[in-house]
Amino acid sequence: MTRPIHVIGGGLAGCEAAWQIAEAGIAVVLHEMRPEVETPAHKSDGLAELVCSNSFRSDDATSNAVGVLHAEMRAANSLIMRAADRHQLPAGSALAVDRNGFSEAVTQAIADHPLIHIERGEISSLPSSDQPTIIATGPLTSGALATAIRQATGEDQLAFFDAIAPIIHRDSINMDIAWMQSRYDKPGPGGDTAAYLNCPMDRAQYEAFIAALLQAETADFREWEKDTAYFEGCLPIEVMAARGAETLRWGPMKPVGLTNRHRPEEKPWAVVQLRQDNKQGTLFNMVGFQTKMKYGEQTRILRMIPALENAEFARLGGIHRNTFLRSPKILDETMRLKVQPHIRFAGQITGCEGYVESASIGLLAGRFAAAEALGDQPALPPDTTAHGALLAHITGRNLVDKENGDFQPMNVNFGLFPEIAAPVKGEDGRKMKGKERGVARKRALAARALADFATWLAANELRKAA
Repeated sequence: MTRPIHVIGGGLAGCEAAWQIAEAGIAVVLHEMRPEVETPAHKSDGLAELVCSNSFRSDDATSNAVGVLHAEMRAANSLIMRAADRHQLPAGSALAVDRNGFSEAVTQAIADHPLIHIERGEISSLPSSDQPTIIATGPLTSGALATAIRQATGEDQLAFFDAIAPIIHRDSINMDIAWMQSRYDKPGPGGDTAAYLNCPMDRAQYEAFIAALLQAETADFREWEKDTAYFEGCLPIEVMAARGAETLRWGPMKPVGLTNRHRPEEKPWAVVQLRQDNKQGTLFNMVGFQTKMKYGEQTRILRMIPALENAEFARLGGIHRNTFLRSPKILDETMRLKVQPHIRFAGQITGCEGYVESASIGLLAGRFAAAEALGDQPALPPDTTAHGALLAHITGRNLVDKENGDFQPMNVNFGLFPEIAAPVKGEDGRKMKGKERGVARKRALAARALADFATWLAANELRKAA
């Protein structure tokens, strides 16, 4: 009999880690501090609650890095992907989920597993050396545990703000102005080609909107938070607007790949997109519209958007502080704390960004911990795979200076993958150019990743505990 492995944190990474360990026949104690201790962002006591977007982003495993990560996780018996697939919502080529159904499915699966025991309550200190543990407390790690981690590592926490986008009631949106369409009519996993609700702006409306954003009152920062940097992949809209008048128009409000169904002869100057947020289709969230504006300012300014003049908000945007470790310096290649190797870290706290990335690192941490408990040496996935590329980023294998290099949270992307000799000519023998050649390169990277991951899985199948 192996001793139980403790997992601290009932988010996506913690649940995935616990699931992988239990599926290897090893007992798990999963610690979740809610509802005894609440966070600024969570609204329920359910496991794997999605506190920001409900999108797992692209599900295209042929030419998109996050889609490749989805496919690899499915191949590795991921609980998170199983629940996401069962609670999928229309979202074009993306995989979006009904957040309540998703959380309930993960919570039920964890609660029903005979080898997983859930304990509610805050863990405020690091475990003793005889207790193998995975810490997957995410960006909202409690103050006491964060202090214990900082004291153990001698490293200051790094922090950034993650902003939450507003959610709007569907029946308050003016469909005489808005229309349903995915960019370039690209079908999603369910075959839909009209998954996004689009609100068009002409130039005068856009410029007035930008002016209002630049003058908006925003939430005050505490003194100790003022030097905190934002994560570049999740900037508030008012911060993007301050970077230049065209930043939003060629960011989340880009007017490409869309035709106004009401006025097809007019090309919008900018477009605000909303994505379905629940199974019933009654709620839509504003894509890329994270914000730190005060609540009164949000309702006033967002109602300047055509079709949202009477918008009713199910949730307004907000901010919460995220924390992450300087992982390349303090974690080893299997995410163990170098000074206390009985402790592993997983998920967003390690310096990955995004729901799927966090869960995938939980998947690896769980497999690594299970292998060790069974007396085996954990095997790293190849850097050519999405899991391996993300792990290499977290553990610093691709940093020039692992000790002192600039380490920032990262989504999975093909820039993390080792290069590949992409095809130069198409199937018709014609030499490819520009975008066509770029797509061919991505397809080659994706195909290599999936093949290498399948080989790795087959060679490192976890044996069951006796």
